[in-house]
Amino acid sequence: MFARNVILSALACVAIAATGATGAMAAPAKAMTPQQLKMGQCNKDATGKSGDERKMFMKTCLSAKSAMAAKPTQQQKMKTCNADAKSKAMMGDTRKAYMKSCLSNEAVPAMQ
Repeated sequence: MFARNVILSALACVAIAATGATGAMAAPAKAMTPQQLKMGQCNKDATGKSGDERKMFMKTCLSAKSAMAAKPTQQQKMKTCNADAKSKAMMGDTRKAYMKSCLSNEAVPAMQ
């Protein structure tokens, strides 16, 4: 009788673990904060560094402004370049060349 109860208890534990009931009791995962994302990226970038070199790199990386904030998006560049071309009354091939140059971050060609 005792052996039967032990076997049934063991099977019940296996069944609970297999259905993931223990995972349902765990706290739901929260979205990572921007600082946590930045820490993860800095850790990836610091691979291969150790000691003082790693400490200095992490300090610099974590205190730096985010690259996303400093670099304009394609949409922002398009808006700015369109406004500049419109204010300079560019049309046709001149506008096309200006837009290509402006969107690729090259030096802006002189208006003819």
